[in-house]
Amino acid sequence: MSAAVLPASQDPGDRLPQDRLPQVRLPIAITLGDAAGIGPEIVAKSWRQGLPAPAVVYGDAAALARAVARWAPGISVQETDTPAAARLLPDCIDVIRCTPPLPADLPIGEISALAGRAAYDSVTAAIDDALAGRLRAIVTAPLNKASMQAAGLDFPGHTEILAERSGTRDYAMMLVNDELRVLLVTIHIALAQVPAAITPDAELRAILLADRACRQAGIARPRVAVAGLNPHAGEAGKFGREDLDVIAPAIAAARAQGVDASGPWPGDTIFMRARRGEFDIVVAQYHDQGLIPVKYLGVDHGVNVTVGLPFVRTSVDHGTAFDIAGQGIADPASLGAAFALALAMTPAGAASG
Repeated sequence: MSAAVLPASQDPGDRLPQDRLPQVRLPIAITLGDAAGIGPEIVAKSWRQGLPAPAVVYGDAAALARAVARWAPGISVQETDTPAAARLLPDCIDVIRCTPPLPADLPIGEISALAGRAAYDSVTAAIDDALAGRLRAIVTAPLNKASMQAAGLDFPGHTEILAERSGTRDYAMMLVNDELRVLLVTIHIALAQVPAAITPDAELRAILLADRACRQAGIARPRVAVAGLNPHAGEAGKFGREDLDVIAPAIAAARAQGVDASGPWPGDTIFMRARRGEFDIVVAQYHDQGLIPVKYLGVDHGVNVTVGLPFVRTSVDHGTAFDIAGQGIADPASLGAAFALALAMTPAGAASG
């Protein structure tokens, strides 16, 4: 089964003129992710279920149309040039034209340089529009790092693309679900490099970003708990000096700036305490320390947030799932949760910043 991509309407009355944008709700951008993965399927299913706010898609329109024909019949796909030209109708997906067309026979569930490049181009186009104030927020479907690398794009993931394209120096990855918020000091680096990367500046920056993220979520006085790097948070230097010499002074500096920060707490108990409501957010020192407890609770409703950008960006908490791509069994719940969080983090009628 195939679905046609409708041409953009030529009727000026069907469009939203640029000079009317301040008076209307800006759309949320959803990037399609790697078209060979489950991105098109979860986007199509999310539209079928209904989105709570206007949205546009950045990605390959034909790939999305094929997914819509299979998993969201009755919805049309229309290409357009800008968010301002989108019709924003509930039964039509407006796709912003931002990549060269992918081949109709693109292999599903396989690494593809073409798909990797298209996914990257979609993200950067959305970033540019967000920076220009044309979007309320960005919600991203998953990229495939191997596909991007095959296209000559050496990025570990979305976070680094977002930071570089937007010129952001102070940023962090935060994972959110119904029970935990976790922000990372270090992200995509080798475990052996983590101790050297945990500097007083990096630690303080992460604590301040954690406080900022919680305030943006409506928490008036966030309780920020900081995990130790070493077992038992170093046990007074017995298992390493980083907790005493780097992390504790950064916590003191944050407290001097008015942040309710505490720690360093042992990593084996801090997440349980946060889950019970003792803390609002945990600052974890490295990728797996923070992500394992969040993902153990389930990725279906987990959301990845990049904190510190000049716009709101949320994402699914899972990968491209090449092993199930095209089978119709991908769950759009994480995309729905990411969309809902982006909506909650941005004021109606304005772009985030």
